[in-house]
Amino acid sequence: MPNSLKDTTTLHNGVKMPWMGLGVFKVEEGEEVVESVKAALRNGYISIDTAAIYGNEEGVGKAIKESGIPREELFITTKLWNSEQGYEKTLKAFETSMEKLGLDYLDLYLIHWPGKDKYKDTWKAFEKLYKDGKIRAIGVSNFQVHHLEDLMSEAEVKPMVNQVEFHPHLTQKELLAFCKEQGIALEAWSPLKQGQLLDEPLLKEIAEKYNKSVAQVILRWDLQHGVVTIPKSTKEHRIIENADVFDFELSQEEVEKIDSLNQDSRAGSHPDTLTKGFE
Repeated sequence: MPNSLKDTTTLHNGVKMPWMGLGVFKVEEGEEVVESVKAALRNGYISIDTAAIYGNEEGVGKAIKESGIPREELFITTKLWNSEQGYEKTLKAFETSMEKLGLDYLDLYLIHWPGKDKYKDTWKAFEKLYKDGKIRAIGVSNFQVHHLEDLMSEAEVKPMVNQVEFHPHLTQKELLAFCKEQGIALEAWSPLKQGQLLDEPLLKEIAEKYNKSVAQVILRWDLQHGVVTIPKSTKEHRIIENADVFDFELSQEEVEKIDSLNQDSRAGSHPDTLTKGFE
């Protein structure tokens, strides 16, 4: 089990990825994102997760630069938006993201959503960027088992990461088992279901037992499932609190009780029906 924010899981290509990072979904470009990322870096985070569609890559890049932390000590992820899928468009979109971030290379690049028919061409561009040494690891986001199987049937390089909505109301057991079997790291976005889980009685009860917050219990549950997690916050005290999950351990019984909260309910879209950006 990870013992600190610096601890990593090893992806199937040997690259080490931190178990926990800061997500910046819906964090406003400009001062808000710059300060949020700086607060995370100041407090020991080394992994930052953004996306082209978030519109805050420039702010993330500025914060990285101003932090003074050597680039090789950080793990930076961004994602390709739906409207840029396809081989040539992907190569161009990657360059745009890199310019905005002000980086020479990326640690992880993800296809943001599967869509219907372009992700294989998109993946070929990802493989090229990976082989050219511009990205240390490539992966996908919001892919179901059937998308992964379809992609891997023709891929030369297997995805290293699948970032999906994952929390106690959406435990994705089949997907988690499949990714473990395939050596693909599962990463949780929206681990707190955008705050909707914070009043869950069972979680409150467990949190009280350990003198922790509900958020900390959920993030610990992620880690004990072997799931990488990227909680988002703009408040420094929350960013610090979210990372304070390495000094307690849930019992197997507690993990199973939390698993039983599953409702297969999402805060975001279902990958099979999302068409935004693909129209």
